[in-house]
Amino acid sequence: MSTALTTQNSERLTLARPLFARDVALAVTNPLDTQPDPFAAELVGLSSNAVDKRRREFSAGRAAAHAAMKDLGWQPQPVLVGKNRAPVWPTGLTGSITHTRSCAMAVVARNDTVRALGIDVEEDTPLSDDLLPAICSDFERAWLRAQANSGQLAKVIFSAKEAAYKCQYTLSQRFFGFDGMELELDLAQGHFQAHFTAEQPPFARGTVIDGCFAIGVGVIVTTAELRN
Repeated sequence: MSTALTTQNSERLTLARPLFARDVALAVTNPLDTQPDPFAAELVGLSSNAVDKRRREFSAGRAAAHAAMKDLGWQPQPVLVGKNRAPVWPTGLTGSITHTRSCAMAVVARNDTVRALGIDVEEDTPLSDDLLPAICSDFERAWLRAQANSGQLAKVIFSAKEAAYKCQYTLSQRFFGFDGMELELDLAQGHFQAHFTAEQPPFARGTVIDGCFAIGVGVIVTTAELRN
């Protein structure tokens, strides 16, 4: 790994680490760097027709997951690809994986203390205006219009919904669109609340998932956590 990529990974880890409690392990890798080969059982979930970019991101995500397990004190084990392409964590663990072209992150925790985790990383670029109607509610768009950096904050909303969605999916195993949650952002504290706009068992309408976000080192990182 080049010195530049090592430094960037370290800076991104420093950015994201405060977003989770200390009993949640977090690791960062870079898909642009060479990664260890995933476990053979993991590669079963990767299409033989996958392009190089997809292979790099998959390998980087699994490498981050294995590093996070090791940091938690667990022997690295395969993270399989389940139905709907969601990661299947080894018995006793829960976690989440995310990646962009230049950054992959994974978080892992014991599932006797943490029910579910969600993490999302996006490049720190504005969200395209043409995507707003599909991603943001009327309430969210009205709030964005009052912000000086609305394009960047729209990307934060997109990312936060991704993190909250991943978190809830662990428990609900349910798919729904971006309109299934409505967000409130606390810019001063770097916090958000994702409100369910409809019942998604075991979550009732109005249930809130709390999360955090941070921006820096060229990325937007959002996180969500449900504890026992």
